[in-house]
Amino acid sequence: MQSRVSLIVLAVASMGLAAAESPQLADLPDPLRFEDGTPVETPQQWEKRRDEMIDLLLTIEYGHMPPAPDSIRAESESAERIEDVGATLHRANLMLGPDQDVPMHVGYYVPERGEAPFPVVLAVEPVWEEHLRPVAKLFADAGYIFAGYQRHDLDQDNADRSDGIHPKYPDYDWASLAVWAWGAVRVVDHLEQVDSADVSRLVITGHSRAGKVALLAGALDTRIALTVPHASGAGGAGSFRITEKGVETLELITEPERFHYWFHPNLAKFAGRVEELPFDQHFLRALVAPRVVLSVDGLEDQWANPAGTRAMRDAAQLVFDFLGAPGNNRAHFRPGGHDTTMNDWEVLLTVANEILKDQSPR
Repeated sequence: MQSRVSLIVLAVASMGLAAAESPQLADLPDPLRFEDGTPVETPQQWEKRRDEMIDLLLTIEYGHMPPAPDSIRAESESAERIEDVGATLHRANLMLGPDQDVPMHVGYYVPERGEAPFPVVLAVEPVWEEHLRPVAKLFADAGYIFAGYQRHDLDQDNADRSDGIHPKYPDYDWASLAVWAWGAVRVVDHLEQVDSADVSRLVITGHSRAGKVALLAGALDTRIALTVPHASGAGGAGSFRITEKGVETLELITEPERFHYWFHPNLAKFAGRVEELPFDQHFLRALVAPRVVLSVDGLEDQWANPAGTRAMRDAAQLVFDFLGAPGNNRAHFRPGGHDTTMNDWEVLLTVANEILKDQSPR
């Protein structure tokens, strides 16, 4: 499986056109040029440009997040051996917010075999649910911790801002995707205190709206070695500008009756004039550089805009090249639609083993 999957990932990643060869890509905002038009010429300048790009994305698309709490307390901790996974499932509530009174449920499987500390795959979903046990076994057998959290503890996936974490930070304008990404980063904070977890070898992934969250968290948190957005589409790895028929557009996703609350209200102002947006999603992808990003999409998942994801991969490539990591900007396209298959998890594991230098215990 190792060589087969690697060939698929690398071959498909190279199918897109270089930015200079595509009029659409050539017209995109340049991540290697400051807003005042000055080119980025050194790695030190890139760090300043990176900060500028983050501010643009948070101001217009996602909203600003509060800083990390001074400390995170874990309550209601438990541990249960799950025989059919070959791992121990640890669960707890992380107490978040300024007064540590908002519980967020986390869980992680620690392999029974192998030598700790283990690399970690963090999923933006409650990994303790029964349907994910085969995935937990896949990672336990490979010597990985499989971790996740209940993002709805922080935001219920609706426009109501009176519950969850929002009332605790009234001075912040973060929308739902930013809240959930902030939650993912808090899980990373917690895992840093877990002796069996090696956070220097950390993967984050999520599917659909959770894929948008994974890409946002991976772009902002440089502790994350591999970021794997899956079928993330608009507001994730897909382009706002480059679309085909049947794609979820900026206009559609920000409609009042749909998912406007995932985003800062400023994003909806660009409905019907997306060409005026001072970025596209290649900016978010480029923020992962020089770390590794692997987007995964089904070729028949038209709503999630696989063509736009490929374009964003191509457009972000110049940043990876500039930072000396040309092979770290990857995409995997497979037959099928908007679902997660076991093969998708196997692709993630293959790439994780490769970029973590196969240091996972066996």
